Amino acid sequence: MCGISGHLARSGSSSRADLVETTTGALRHRGPDATAMYADGPVTLGCTRLAIIDPGGSAQPLRSADGELVLIANGEIYNFAELRDGLRRRGHVFTTDGDCEVILHLYEEHGDRAVDHLRGMFAFALWDGRIGRLTLARDRMGEKPLYYTERPDGLLFASEAKALTAAGVPVELDHGSVADYFRLEYVPEPRSMLRDVRKVPAGHVVTVDTRPWRVRSRAYWRLEDAEPIEGSSADTLGAILAELAPLVTRTDQPLGISLSGGLDSSVAAALAAKFCAAPVRAFSVGYAGRPANDERHHARELAAALGMPFHEIEIGAARATADLPLVVAALDDPIADFAGVCYHAVMRAAAEAGVRVMVQGQGADELFWGYGWVREAVARSEAYGNLVFYELDPDFREAERVAPRYFGEAMRDAAPTGFALSGDRTDIDLTRLIVGTYLRENGIAQCDRLSMANSVELRLPFVDHRLVEAVVGLRRTRPDHRDPPKHRLREVAHAYLPAHVADRPKRGFSPPLREWHAAYLRSYGDLLPGGELVRRGILTEAAARRLSVADFPPGAGSPFSFKALMLEMWCRHNVARARR
Repeated sequence: MCGISGHLARSGSSSRADLVETTTGALRHRGPDATAMYADGPVTLGCTRLAIIDPGGSAQPLRSADGELVLIANGEIYNFAELRDGLRRRGHVFTTDGDCEVILHLYEEHGDRAVDHLRGMFAFALWDGRIGRLTLARDRMGEKPLYYTERPDGLLFASEAKALTAAGVPVELDHGSVADYFRLEYVPEPRSMLRDVRKVPAGHVVTVDTRPWRVRSRAYWRLEDAEPIEGSSADTLGAILAELAPLVTRTDQPLGISLSGGLDSSVAAALAAKFCAAPVRAFSVGYAGRPANDERHHARELAAALGMPFHEIEIGAARATADLPLVVAALDDPIADFAGVCYHAVMRAAAEAGVRVMVQGQGADELFWGYGWVREAVARSEAYGNLVFYELDPDFREAERVAPRYFGEAMRDAAPTGFALSGDRTDIDLTRLIVGTYLRENGIAQCDRLSMANSVELRLPFVDHRLVEAVVGLRRTRPDHRDPPKHRLREVAHAYLPAHVADRPKRGFSPPLREWHAAYLRSYGDLLPGGELVRRGILTEAAARRLSVADFPPGAGSPFSFKALMLEMWCRHNVARARR
């Protein structure tokens, strides 16, 4: 697990090693164990390392035997041992025992089609000096991030956007991204909140040729291309999870599980306990006063049954308020999710306990119809013959209603991202949309930044691409959106969990929203009037004053006022960093 960055110069320019030194330094939290750079001709590459596999070796950058290929990579290749065995049989000689070296050898055989063979989470940059080409690639589900910006002197990239602003990329907001953020609470790819910065989309390869200069992007995987699968869903999904669990829990460092007591994390915990060779620790968040949505007792009970040491973290409004600036500082794009302080607290507790790898149940809700509003969106879209999606979300509707009154002059012509049906089946389309938006840009992105801010690697078994393909493939032969929520996951869960756990009704992982919202505005609401959003023409001064003391709307999850506060704090933090 690493942070990666680099600069590729255009013809006539020199590679900017000074920029890469700055971006690499800004990524030390992603890899506190080692830092290294490579510079040659038009390219400079930098990386930081969090040593998980082969901690005593596998230093990056990795180079081919002839020195012409240079690789820096972030992530874990879960099937590296199996790939390495095949490559060795074909004559490849390995110099490390780590997971990322397989990328180098696969590139020697397949070029940028090497990604087709990888199973896991990754973002990498590979320089091919023979043809003057830089290849940037990102895993299929977008677990590992990669940002880039084109400049007059070339292309600058990094694992995190804040590493780019540290190197001088201006903190200028993309107004279309701002419009997206206020509607959705995050910024969908390929946009970022920064005007001049883009994300390498999940499941894409970006190639940059220097002779002549040309930047191209291609998709190498799409969820909706999954082939139909016949047969038992329980058998199919159960077999994949049993195959996947030993790969996801393979580590040379201590392993932990983020355990809420709900179905998703309980299945992940049971799989980890069964297949991980080393002891696994459980970490659970609860809320002061133990409200109804505090599930620590369920988590503690399951941890005891699985033989896992149990750590609990209690968060009240005061601690949430104190930690909010830490969460804002860790995020690249702002994400207006109240649960962020909970994710951050779990990862900080894991780090303090010496746990460097965590497993979490993210993704199951999106894949197995865990959200009632998405199931309703399928039904309405089918009935009306056109897309009904985020219009069902009360926070989206609030933003659509109040934005024309609250937005300032700079937002007059801002164009948000549009969503549309592709012509495929409606349930497949809605799966594609919820996975590619809310799961990727809220759940996955937030959890990556908040775990890596604490130098902890996070693994998400439910977003393994083969599991995703199986879910969609089974859905093609037998639609399941009218089945009970998470029916197919519960079928599998019965093989690992007691019935009372596998059949437990879903509860959202949601803190005391109204109490925390009031506490946040009491502490930080004064930042809005006369703040960065007003100065930049995003909000009017009158809107900023009103939002700074707003009530929490009934039925809301992330109201406009909270989104405004998070974006204001994000802007102030990044402007201050850029000035240092």
